[in-house]
Amino acid sequence: MTKVYKWGIIGCGNVTELKSGPAYQKTEGFELHGVMRRDFEKAQDYALRHAIPKVYQQAEDLINAPEIDAVYIATPPDSHGYYALKVAAAGKICCIEKPMAPTYKECVEINNAFEAKNIPLFVAYYRRSLPRFENVKSWVDNNKIGELRHINWHLSKPANAIDLSKNYNWRTDAKIAYGGYFDDLASHGIDLFGHLLGPITEARGMAINQQGLYTAMDAVTGHWVHENGVTGSGSWNFGTAKREDQVEIYGSKGKIRFSVFDEAPIELETEGQKESVVIENPKHIQQFHVQNMKAHLSKRIVHPSTGKTAMHTSWVLDRILGRNN
Repeated sequence: MTKVYKWGIIGCGNVTELKSGPAYQKTEGFELHGVMRRDFEKAQDYALRHAIPKVYQQAEDLINAPEIDAVYIATPPDSHGYYALKVAAAGKICCIEKPMAPTYKECVEINNAFEAKNIPLFVAYYRRSLPRFENVKSWVDNNKIGELRHINWHLSKPANAIDLSKNYNWRTDAKIAYGGYFDDLASHGIDLFGHLLGPITEARGMAINQQGLYTAMDAVTGHWVHENGVTGSGSWNFGTAKREDQVEIYGSKGKIRFSVFDEAPIELETEGQKESVVIENPKHIQQFHVQNMKAHLSKRIVHPSTGKTAMHTSWVLDRILGRNN
């Protein structure tokens, strides 16, 4: 018989409405059993709309409830460590929203707590499990563009209405996310590049605040080297005239082009030949990530996004931001 893991969510906000929450409910062997949110009425409303049987008043009540087997932490990143260490102490399986924590140092503390008890720890870098990027990885692994040389990513977007109004947004509060949208968005790509090309061994960068709209950084540049010698570079700016998102992987015999966030075609160009593939994301974008967690717990695969891989991503982010602790 298939073991059913009962999950509880701490922080049932927007990301859990469509991207992740329903994915847990639709994965065989998983049950979304309970939720907790600081606003208890909103937690009750979420539970009612998603047919979740239990609402908890406090995070500790959910974490320590004997009926809960696993905890999904979907709060802002500055509280990830606080809750994750409590989950580890309770001996529960855990998945943390990305980024794993605001700094590499805190990620190490979290990862060590779970490793010490040999408890599975996952992080929601779900792009590692999406079919479109698995297709890119197959091109890379099968030497479709020859020997790998370099990867470059440019991501930019205009300031949005909240930015321009200067109203509070935790995503651009330097105390919570020093890199601002870089922490929130660029972390997805940097983590994905580690999955596609292998670990990064060196990284440097520069981050500044150009617009003065909030306290976090809004313009970042970086460069890095993967373990296999592939070089990388990136630029991220969150105050440009238009939105752009393009990655190019260069090889000795061709090039791969794709977008990290847009569902644009993934393109392969080799020796005068071009191939373009369209692979749509699932309705609930964390679907494959969540299914892979169940497969990992059933010992069928090793999940591609663990505390260890996410900890490494945070090390790279800190290096690019100039925080070399």
